[in-house]
Amino acid sequence: MVLIGQNKMINTARRYAAGFGTQTAAVASGGNSTARTADSEEYNGTAWSEGNNLNTARQGAGAAGILTAGLVFGGDTPPNTAITETYDGTSYSEVNDLNAARRFLGGCGTQTAALAFGGIDPGPSTVADNESWNGTSWTEVGNLNTSKRSGVSAGTQTHALFFGGHTPSSYSNTSEEWDGSTWTSTPSMAT
Repeated sequence: MVLIGQNKMINTARRYAAGFGTQTAAVASGGNSTARTADSEEYNGTAWSEGNNLNTARQGAGAAGILTAGLVFGGDTPPNTAITETYDGTSYSEVNDLNAARRFLGGCGTQTAALAFGGIDPGPSTVADNESWNGTSWTEVGNLNTSKRSGVSAGTQTHALFFGGHTPSSYSNTSEEWDGSTWTSTPSMAT
């Protein structure tokens, strides 16, 4: 078990899981415990409980949405995958894939309006790719200014933030903001 917050233990210890939801209704899916896993757990603000698993085990996927309408995309199976799955609060269903397979990417938004950005392609190279999800399919949109992976992401499909992470050459304290059409560099983090 892994400690989450104050004495809140997830049932399956893992790293590189995809997460979506809110403080009192969240989902942790996939990741790596001793191997890539499809395990999915729900959090109700008090405790974690086992839910139905992803269709494809993976680590380093991006995610968006809420407990009853989630989206998990990309990741490493291995190799990198473009697989996208929706979650309805009970089960995962495979839907249309990302255009570019990648892992350790950022993600934000909702199940019907999401973004997937950055990550590592099968090369493996750190990328600046950015794709927009409309509830049915992914479309390539304006790329990040700097290729980056494993950063922190937040926001919506039209107002997103991607900060920290790793560029092709080093750890990064840079930050970029998405306005719905372009990424703009914003003040860097202190560390």
